[in-house]
Amino acid sequence: MTDPRTIQLAHSLITHSCRVQPGEHVLLELIDAPDEIALALIRAVREAGGCPHVTLRHSRVTAEMFAGATDAQYSSIAALELAEMQQMDAYIAIRGAANSFENSVVPAAKMALAQKHLAPVHHHRVGRTKWCVLRWPTPSMAQGAGMSTEAFEDFYFRCCLADYDKLRRSMDKLAARMMRTDRVDIVGNGTDLHFSIKGMPAIPCAGELNIPDGEVFTAPLRESVNGTVFYTAPTVFQGIPFDGIRLSFKDGRIIEAHCNGRDEALNKILDTDEGARYIGEFALGVNPFILEPMRDILFDEKIAGSFHFTPGQAYENCDNGNRSQVHWDLVNIQRADYGGGEIYFDGELIRKDGLFLDPELADLNPAQA
Repeated sequence: MTDPRTIQLAHSLITHSCRVQPGEHVLLELIDAPDEIALALIRAVREAGGCPHVTLRHSRVTAEMFAGATDAQYSSIAALELAEMQQMDAYIAIRGAANSFENSVVPAAKMALAQKHLAPVHHHRVGRTKWCVLRWPTPSMAQGAGMSTEAFEDFYFRCCLADYDKLRRSMDKLAARMMRTDRVDIVGNGTDLHFSIKGMPAIPCAGELNIPDGEVFTAPLRESVNGTVFYTAPTVFQGIPFDGIRLSFKDGRIIEAHCNGRDEALNKILDTDEGARYIGEFALGVNPFILEPMRDILFDEKIAGSFHFTPGQAYENCDNGNRSQVHWDLVNIQRADYGGGEIYFDGELIRKDGLFLDPELADLNPAQA
């Protein structure tokens, strides 16, 4: 029997996230996800009058394909996938995985080759379709979160089925404040970072593109970043775990990159292309239900009291001109239990130890949710 929360989630993805209209074509990409969510999505698309298309993938198979990638192979694959994406009005990806480190066996050069060819598919999907991506709860994710499987499923649905309309009303206030800001200063727990967001849009995210959601993002002026940032949340990129990443900037460019025991792997990623050493996104996480990292960026970047500062590609709707095959959301949690920290907008202390001080923004603090 299908969990009713699965049906509710599928309905929310079609009606709220992608706002599917009659006659629209919707690509449903399911990676290691169960049939129940696929069936629920197909039915929800049809109820909205849309045309469902389905692609089924498995992470072990994909890793094997990446491991032997060639230019001839992936130029053909990318051409086919781009042609399909160009026929779509919306895209929803459900990404489950039994092993978060499946891609760790893929040589970095092979991963970069595949990503280079597949980049136009990604860019068309992000820039030209309505889209939403999310995980599917698995025992490995529960382990990463330090929870039982059942407790994690309850947490997952609580996050994914949050009242995003209510959260948006609160995030709109933060977005307005960010759009009035020129200089941002972030200090505390190994971080002393300074940059400008003058003239950049600020985008509140309330369940349209990611589930779970809860962030307001912008981008720094590309050459304005100076100082050092220490990321307090662990992460995984291309199947490789990283803990304690520290980046130093001069005039926007990452000039030093360190990570406990993984400096070489870290710098290989940052050397993917020139844009990988510049920042494409700055965002504040505000989801009141997500408090602890679990090496899953779709959750971790939304942690209440966090910010992420992203090497690589900028989004088209908040474009500082940076171009890269990389977009790596790295997270700093500033709550007191993670060492604290402060964020200043034009010299005004906006958030201290993960809590907004401005009464107008205080409803974004977890205790106010």
